[in-house]
Amino acid sequence: MRFIYLHGFASGPESGKGQFFRTRFAELGHQLELPDLTEGDFEHTTLTRQLGFLERLLAGGSAVLLGSSMGGYLAALAGARHPRQIPVVVLLAPAFGLARHWAESDDADAVRDWRQRGWRMVYHYGEKRERRLAYDLIADGLRYEEFPDVRQPALVIHGRRDGAVDYRLSERFAEGRPNVELLLVDSDHQLLDVLDLMWDRVLAFLKLAGIEHG
Repeated sequence: MRFIYLHGFASGPESGKGQFFRTRFAELGHQLELPDLTEGDFEHTTLTRQLGFLERLLAGGSAVLLGSSMGGYLAALAGARHPRQIPVVVLLAPAFGLARHWAESDDADAVRDWRQRGWRMVYHYGEKRERRLAYDLIADGLRYEEFPDVRQPALVIHGRRDGAVDYRLSERFAEGRPNVELLLVDSDHQLLDVLDLMWDRVLAFLKLAGIEHG
């Protein structure tokens, strides 16, 4: 079974959580793949482009997806569209409805200027510098459902002190879905202070779902 980690917005393969999970999977004899979802073009990244890249990466095979923030939302979108290829998903502080919530939470004038100009500067945490980001991320993202219809087993871990993505979105996603296990923890969006707790929960979840992991 392949294991693929989907990094968050303005992050990359070197993310702290991604590297933590890569080390833990390696200790069990598994390779955790950490692809660059932007394919080197952060400025023009969109959900559609990332979904297309992920579909090519799967190449008709199957994989367990672990996703953080925007990567968690992407994992849910992919899982809803390809349930046979993606047997389970692990969503860490998933940014459900990313485009709509970003547009609504930002200053209206700033969003209008972004749309009219076509791009804005944002801080890229992976590169530790400002980068241009096209408005296409928002325009494209508004086409997608806020809560993907995930039918396979799903583990969602979200911090109650998350200041970037409201944990109540994960509660709404889990409501009425018996296939979804929701774990709320005393942490922020990064979840870096609960890494060992998350790893233990992920291992138990994969075992219960029948995924061999050593």
